[in-house]
Amino acid sequence: MANREPRVARARAGLDVIDGYMPKSRGRPAGRGKPKRPQRAVRELRLSDRLMRDAVTIVSEDSALEVERWASGWLGSAWSDAGLGEREPEKTFHLEVVGRASTRPSPHGLAAVAALRRVAVPGEWSLLDGTLEILSESQSAPQWFAIPAFEPVRAWRAVDVWDSEHVLFVEFAGQTPHTLMAQISLAGGVLVDKLAILQPGAGETWDRLREPDEVPMPAVECPVEVALAELADALRTTDMTWPRQDDEDFIDLRALAWSRCLPYLPDFRDWQSMGDEERERLLDGFAPADDTVARSLADLFLDYGDGYMTSGPLCWSPGQVGLFLADWLPRKAALDAEQRAALPDVLRRWIRYSLERRAVDPVWISPVVEAVDTFLPAFEEAFDDAAAWGPAKQIAEELAARGIDLTDPEAVDGAMRGLNAERLARRLID
Repeated sequence: MANREPRVARARAGLDVIDGYMPKSRGRPAGRGKPKRPQRAVRELRLSDRLMRDAVTIVSEDSALEVERWASGWLGSAWSDAGLGEREPEKTFHLEVVGRASTRPSPHGLAAVAALRRVAVPGEWSLLDGTLEILSESQSAPQWFAIPAFEPVRAWRAVDVWDSEHVLFVEFAGQTPHTLMAQISLAGGVLVDKLAILQPGAGETWDRLREPDEVPMPAVECPVEVALAELADALRTTDMTWPRQDDEDFIDLRALAWSRCLPYLPDFRDWQSMGDEERERLLDGFAPADDTVARSLADLFLDYGDGYMTSGPLCWSPGQVGLFLADWLPRKAALDAEQRAALPDVLRRWIRYSLERRAVDPVWISPVVEAVDTFLPAFEEAFDDAAAWGPAKQIAEELAARGIDLTDPEAVDGAMRGLNAERLARRLID
């Protein structure tokens, strides 16, 4: 009997044959019984639906800080999941949550709206405050509802010896004192790499926790408004960068960090190029006027530093060397045989020259110089890959192949007019 039951079950399901024949169906005759209902497609829950389900966990929460982290995590998901064309994903998310909470008033619905309000930007306050006022008439508010916002009281700023990385510590007072930490990378543009909530006093203990062989990065106390303004500026730039920053800690704490620093957001800085006098002074200090190869390469180094190195044209670091050799130089510059052969040695000399002028300890100049050898293979591969060249370099290479002196403005202008005419003619023929 133990072996028979599975086979009988399969036979009744029309999946097996017993003793050579298929048993007759004992179900209803065709046409009798209730008709089958069409299957409904299962609707995928929206992010706001999932938040409302999870909001029951914060109704009885004691810590306002944990509530803010909870709300910030949901807003971070809305921001991270948004497409490139969605400019206000958090606003849309707020509207959905408010709609859900208002349709079926409940304590956890009020808690969800109140939690979002604690980390919302000022433009969203009116919507959330109006909803809370209505919900409070029929629902009891959680105990953390009236806890005041956290206030910044002290700040520290740590800068590495190359000025390629900053770490900010802002200490907040309130129900649960804590420190908001932000790690900001400046190589290749400003980007907030990490956000974290740490214990009070983290800025004061930073130096003691670092290993002796780590890059010097002392934390110095600074005005609160200075640290929060730098954080706000870095967050703005990070938000403008595509693809979006995908570090989990950053996503979870992004809205919380914005709510703390947005009032200190500075205006956009006006970029000003290096003056001709300063450029000539640096070039003269590096190589004599008759060393045309070294000076031409140093001119390229200054172009990169002036336009792409946030901290200044002399703030070279291993990361900046990598970006310069593996990305910028192959895309932007055309080098003749002499320049290409001299590049490694001249770049090493320029790095030493630049960092010595900034009074960087020789111990920390060496890793930057060594980065030249590290990234030279990537430069060689990318420089010879025409598909990776930028438009300006493609044109320069074409003019050079035609024998045009790229240092002669009149010759370049004439050649460009001819080149444009040729391209127009080809398009018309095609």
